[in-house]
This record gives sequence, structure tokens and C-alpha cells, in this order.
Amino acid sequence: MTRILLARDLRALAREVDAYPNDELVWRTAPGIANSGGTLVLHLLGNLQHFIGAVLGGTGYVRDREAEFATRDLTRAELRRRIDAAAEAVDATLARLAPEQWEAEYPVPIAGRKVGTADFLVHLVAHLAYHLGQIDYHRRTLVPDAGTVDAMSIGDLPEYAP
Repeated sequence: MTRILLARDLRALAREVDAYPNDELVWRTAPGIANSGGTLVLHLLGNLQHFIGAVLGGTGYVRDREAEFATRDLTRAELRRRIDAAAEAVDATLARLAPEQWEAEYPVPIAGRKVGTADFLVHLVAHLAYHLGQIDYHRRTLVPDAGTVDAMSIGDLPEYAP
């Protein structure tokens, strides 16, 4: 289920980026909101590329967290390219993760603590959803009459089969 939720929410992230009417608004901040939508996108992608792609998948991705918060003025097309790359790395890694890896300790400590891999992956799903909501709110704050992108579509979840 974690793999399905991450894929769903990364598709929603791409729809959020597409829903901004122009590249400039992705990077604008609003009063009382510290980060732009673009900054949050870069942060999410760095987070997933590092913790799933690099640590679990051995992709070789090297995270630059400072750049996630300092980079400005990428186009929506470039953000989409990066979303697609992260989605591919996440899906490929989780597709080949052996069942015993899901149940094992995550390979590196998180905030100085040992955590289970499955538990940490649930945390990453929640982290993505949290910032996805912030991006949606950011876009709706800046774009009058902005509509939904159906970010949390239940239709993307598998139907229950006992």
C-alpha cells in the first residue's frame, strides 16, 4: 500500500505544479507563508530521492538539502521532470524491496533513532501528504478561483478483495 500511496501522491504533486497558471507563481510566497510551492516540491523530491532512492535503492542520489530551500525560478516543466524522476526512483526501489527488508531496521538512523523500514516509509507517505496539502493551499491562496486537483483520490486505491 505504501508504494501505491507514494505513486498516487507524486502524481498529485505533478498535477499541483501543472495547476499553477505560470512558472512565476510557483515561486511566489504569500504573507504568512514561509515557503513557496516550488520550494516544497524540491524539498519533497530531495527527501524521497534520498531516503528511498539512495538509501534503500542505491541510486547514488546525493541530497543537497540547502539547495532544496535556496533554489528559485525553475520552470514548471523542470519541476515536472524532477517529479517524474523521483517517482520512477521510488517506484523502482519499492518494487524490488524484499519482504524481509520492509520488516528490517531502516539502514540508517533517523534523527539519531533506530526505526523500522516499514514504519519509516509510512512516515514518508505522511510527510509527502502534509506538504502536498501545503502546496495546494499555497496555490489556492495565490490563484483566484483555483480548483481542486483531486490530490487524495480514493479511486487510486485498490478495491478491497477479501
